[in-house]
Amino acid sequence: MKIIISPAKSLDFESKVPTNLYTQPRFLRQSEKLNKKLKTISKNKLSDLMKISDDLASLNYERNQTWETPFSTKNAKQAIYAFTGEVFRGIDVSSLENKKLPILQESLRILSGLYGLLKPLDLMQPYRLEMGTKLKVGSTENLYKFWDDTVAKALNEELEDGELLINLASSEYFKVIPKKVLKVPMVTPVFKDFKNGEYKIVMTYAKKARGLMVRYIIDHNVKTIEELKGFNIDRYRFSEEMSTGNELIFTR
Repeated sequence: MKIIISPAKSLDFESKVPTNLYTQPRFLRQSEKLNKKLKTISKNKLSDLMKISDDLASLNYERNQTWETPFSTKNAKQAIYAFTGEVFRGIDVSSLENKKLPILQESLRILSGLYGLLKPLDLMQPYRLEMGTKLKVGSTENLYKFWDDTVAKALNEELEDGELLINLASSEYFKVIPKKVLKVPMVTPVFKDFKNGEYKIVMTYAKKARGLMVRYIIDHNVKTIEELKGFNIDRYRFSEEMSTGNELIFTR
């Protein structure tokens, strides 16, 4: 089983990592090309391009200027320990047994505007570049065009015939993977809360639930859709009647 998730805007490059294991991002050459472009963008233009505050623009301008290869544990950090958003709080890698880290490394993939596709133990340097950013690089007008079907092809190379691909990424990041290129069907879990008389997606809760499902899959070595339907963390339950096709609905 392979699982895809989105990255997080919030990062932690201060805390120590409880493992010496690491790998290198597969698409560093493309990342270098993107960073070369980012280095030419001023703080003011970064603020406009990314729709962020002046303080965040200054922070990310400095990140862009100091970003460099090669990556090592002295200037970079493993992705699963660097991202700290709601999805990653749900995964809670700090409490994961060391013996399960290889399973996480094998199963989980993190989509990224700068790195394309990251394994959990891939080293990365701090950045901010959302997939929806309209950054023109060479002849490509945005990041979706830049990554084209690169990410989907990479996933195809890893996926075995009949293996499940679980989409726990946001729609912004999911769009970078053309469905027609994938060699296996994609299953998308959706999390809804009962609010004001109806079930709806509450984004903060949904993000946390995506992370909880990643952790559930790793902890229980889930291999099938039926096993996936058994997810019952944080009061979520699978809803057969609300689910359709490859979209699995979990409610609470």
